[in-house]
Amino acid sequence: MTGRALDAGLVEDLVRLREDLHREPELGLDLPRTQAKVLAALDGLPLEITTGSGLTSVTAVLRGGTDAGDGDRPVVLLRADMDALPLTEASGVPYASKIEGRMHACGHDLHTAMLVGAARLLAADRDRLHGDVVFMFQPGEEGHHGARLMIEEGVLDAAGRRPVAAYALHVASSMLPSGWLLTRKGPLLAGGDALRVTVRGRGGHDSQPHLLKDPVPAAAEMILALQTYASRGFDPFDPVLLSVGSVHAGTSANIIPDEAELKIGVRTFGPGAKAQVVDGVRRVLEGVAAAHGVTVAVEHAMDYPVTVVDAAEADFAAGTVEKVLGPDRLVWAPNTLSPSEDFSFVLDQVPGAMLFLGACPPDRDPRSASFNHSPDAVFGNEVLGDGARLLASLAADRLAAAG
Repeated sequence: MTGRALDAGLVEDLVRLREDLHREPELGLDLPRTQAKVLAALDGLPLEITTGSGLTSVTAVLRGGTDAGDGDRPVVLLRADMDALPLTEASGVPYASKIEGRMHACGHDLHTAMLVGAARLLAADRDRLHGDVVFMFQPGEEGHHGARLMIEEGVLDAAGRRPVAAYALHVASSMLPSGWLLTRKGPLLAGGDALRVTVRGRGGHDSQPHLLKDPVPAAAEMILALQTYASRGFDPFDPVLLSVGSVHAGTSANIIPDEAELKIGVRTFGPGAKAQVVDGVRRVLEGVAAAHGVTVAVEHAMDYPVTVVDAAEADFAAGTVEKVLGPDRLVWAPNTLSPSEDFSFVLDQVPGAMLFLGACPPDRDPRSASFNHSPDAVFGNEVLGDGARLLASLAADRLAAAG
């Protein structure tokens, strides 16, 4: 598996699949068209395929070797996420999204195509595999806990035994040159929390504010109090990033509304801050609400752990990158990065690694190109082959090492 060049026909198939997925992006946990395209791309391979009951996931198991029934054989899991973002695309690429307000702005279409490519490569070499491979095609990464739901539905036990290791790639439209990779040992990505806050008062005519309970100034004071809490309530070496990304209240200038809504994003980089931040935010909000005579309700809409890369698996992945793609292609990140990822749910239970793969088109400067989640972000197809080869080699080589 290591170092094998991809057949030109397979590369063309992966490009076609990626662009087809990009044209028809789907959101959240229900991705019927995406699921159908993945199932069609896997059709004919010697895989045991199951689909999710509570979400449109695809789990495929490849039994390697002639002794496929051996219960002691190791298992490796490879994961790709499949969902898109609620953005209107402005990239200008010829295969741009056909659906207003939806875009594959985080590269999950590339992840899906690369994992299909890895499945095809590994299926072609199944007699030489020293164990089994689980291919995890996951909806709902973008704030919907898709990985956690797939774990609850049994993806980690799909082969009959827990994986000895799990791997995932994540493309980046900037930050790295095309084909370069980045990871680190220990915390790679921040923990992510999202809170939906409803401030309830009593609305009415703006000429009588003394008879009402205005939620708007209360919400405004909450925003300022939260910024102080984030900057003064935590160890500067275990920091918190807190942003109020959405504020909504009212319908007219002369009407005091009954409610105001805040949507809050929180990033944490270690277990200490992660453990205390949500309760602390609730305490701050409730204190301000009490001072204004209003009430506040807090919904914990997203709760992603810190993504922690196992040190031994990071070293193994680095060695595989060098063998498959050549030397000097891997960069070690000096610090934890601030995005969040729900592959963290898998890495909480299985040692493994996530690596970022630069997918900035070769004609763009990765230092100035738009990053993931931007409406004009562009990811190059050039990395599809390398990504498929790397995923396949990670699985095959890790099974050999474990066997």
